[in-house]
Amino acid sequence: MNNSQHPYKYLFMIGILITWTLTLNTQAQTAPNNDHIKTIRIIVGYGPGGGYDGYARLIARHFGRFMPNTPNVIVQNMPGAGSLIAANYIYTSAPRDGSEFGTFARNVPLLSLFNTNKKITFDARQFTWLGSSSSFANDAYLLFVNKSSSFTSALSLTSNHKDELVLGDTSEGSPGHDVPLLLQKAFSFNLKLIDGFPDGNSLFLAAERREIDGRMVDYSSVKSSKPDWLTKESSMHPILQFGRTTRHPDLPDVPTALELVQTERQKKLIELGQVIFRLSRCFAAPPKVPADKAAQLQDAFIKTHNDPQFLADAQKLNLDISPATSQEILSIINYVEHSPDDLRNELEALLTSGG
Repeated sequence: MNNSQHPYKYLFMIGILITWTLTLNTQAQTAPNNDHIKTIRIIVGYGPGGGYDGYARLIARHFGRFMPNTPNVIVQNMPGAGSLIAANYIYTSAPRDGSEFGTFARNVPLLSLFNTNKKITFDARQFTWLGSSSSFANDAYLLFVNKSSSFTSALSLTSNHKDELVLGDTSEGSPGHDVPLLLQKAFSFNLKLIDGFPDGNSLFLAAERREIDGRMVDYSSVKSSKPDWLTKESSMHPILQFGRTTRHPDLPDVPTALELVQTERQKKLIELGQVIFRLSRCFAAPPKVPADKAAQLQDAFIKTHNDPQFLADAQKLNLDISPATSQEILSIINYVEHSPDDLRNELEALLTSGG
């Protein structure tokens, strides 16, 4: 080959390099993103059939449509210790790649701020918060009692009543345990708590069987899981609303806890205890989820709660949808953390001393 052929040789080699480079670029652009999550698991801190489980399963049916690659979404129940087992798992053991998040009791973040429960291994400020399905705008936390008991109204619970109102719950750290204690201390209610029930369904059954006199439960949970409790023929009836500043429109004859206050101390204590209900159906992923994955989860959470199909399904299930964002959850946690020391210490003593 003479020198006059060399330019063609070089042009040929350059052409091969250009073709190869273009091919690699095309493959890079069309190849699937292997970082996409294929399956998302939602951990529920309670057993099947309850309110937390209902919200999680509703979200699971729609959430994947708003995530990259439309992953499959499954629900796993992890009950125990008033949902602390699930909260500890999410914080310490769940994968931090955006493939798992969970839901637990609304007062779990508050308890972690007190840092006195040895079962708690998490810091609520460090969770990757997605948001809350309900800010309790359309809900109420109700004290239900059996009509055959001697307790006919909230005022009948005062300490001079000859009988104790026996309430049931899952465990210390759950709202059904802590709110009655708060009411007992604030208003001298004459009540007794029995912990150890496995889940909400067992509490419904125990109240109907008169093994306990009643329980505290979300209005939305009763509507979806036990609507017969709201009929005139029911053996159960609500006598007090918590978590609200005004009476729920559906329950005009049932007083709120704030209506019972007679002192400024009672008022401030009830107000602080109620603020946590603004994150009633909170969902969180572990700490240190990569920023892009955290943003995907948070964005999908909000889009899910604004989706017409999701809202239609929620309405069929009688579930309250009044979402709060991840930033709103952090602001509520911050509010409790920086409340006046004397008030915060009193609430901490009530909720962590077992009464």
